[in-house]
Amino acid sequence: MGFKCGIVGLPNVGKSTLFNALTQTAAAQAANYPFCTIEPNVGDVAVPDPRLDALSAIAGSKEIIPTRLTFVDIAGLVRGASQGEGLGNQFLANIRECDAIAHVVRCFIDNDITHVEGDVDPLRDIDTIETELMLSDLDSLERRVTSLEKKARGGDKESKESLDLVNRCLVLLREGKPARAATISADERKAFNMLGLLTSKPVLYVCNVEEASADKGNDFSAKVAVRAKSENAVSVVVSAKIESEIAVLPFDEQKDYLEAVGLEEPGLNRVIRAGYDLLHLITYFTVGPKEARAWTIEKGTKGPAAAGVIHTDFEKGYIRAETIAYDDYVTCKGEAGAREAGKFRLEGKDYVVQDGDVMHFRFAN
Repeated sequence: MGFKCGIVGLPNVGKSTLFNALTQTAAAQAANYPFCTIEPNVGDVAVPDPRLDALSAIAGSKEIIPTRLTFVDIAGLVRGASQGEGLGNQFLANIRECDAIAHVVRCFIDNDITHVEGDVDPLRDIDTIETELMLSDLDSLERRVTSLEKKARGGDKESKESLDLVNRCLVLLREGKPARAATISADERKAFNMLGLLTSKPVLYVCNVEEASADKGNDFSAKVAVRAKSENAVSVVVSAKIESEIAVLPFDEQKDYLEAVGLEEPGLNRVIRAGYDLLHLITYFTVGPKEARAWTIEKGTKGPAAAGVIHTDFEKGYIRAETIAYDDYVTCKGEAGAREAGKFRLEGKDYVVQDGDVMHFRFAN
């Protein structure tokens, strides 16, 4: 399991430039005019994790297989998108298919790159996108109310539950608040997600700054950070221009380039970590002579479900998981050392998998 993150924002904020850099492709046409992205571009990237390299070195694995993350570059939205303006509803539908939204916000001034609103104001731009998403959700929910009310009066329990969720979300949306502001219990989470609301998705604000501000951001990105904190969202500072330059360099030259511009790592790493935190994702590993591999699961996942990420048969026939914590595996220099040190554990069906666990599953055929 990875996750699919839709890259959204107004035209000319650097979405396609960032997408190209993140996926190291030229699949998306980065151009200085609105709607240069006519179809959503999809790119899978390997999730960088130095722990995987360390495990592979200890086990002598022939192959390293990282977990992967999917980015979807969605065309620029404009005012009125919820009513079909620009490329409108076509792209709102693409957002529904994503697990999270990476909202690229322009936080740089460049007179050579036009802004659809005439000037740079990241908070106004955020409001523009958020308003369009809320209007789309409002329209979607209002269309469902009559049918749900009819079924609820007929005694349909599921419709009653859905109607309650719909009405609670409608109150928020009519107050100008996103659906993710709703208080949802664990038991309601599945039904809430089934509503398919755009504003229910967690948001990561990606502040696209000029090169000189790539390390610490600027006044614009600081305002976005305050906004994100108030929403329990996340913000990351990235220079799409720098990322695009890093992407075309040979791997062994990237470190020198990063040091020259005062950065410790590519923006991709920061975006991924922020996205993982946002979606409450963790990584566990399977390690052996053949391969060292990373797997992504949600926090709180128990052993059988974690095994099911590899293959459904593993979950159905789950017996136990041979487990070693990452730090113990490294300190003890592998499985044999961990066994000798008493760090090798057998975990049953109720075990909650921890980030960094090295696991081998036993299952019945």
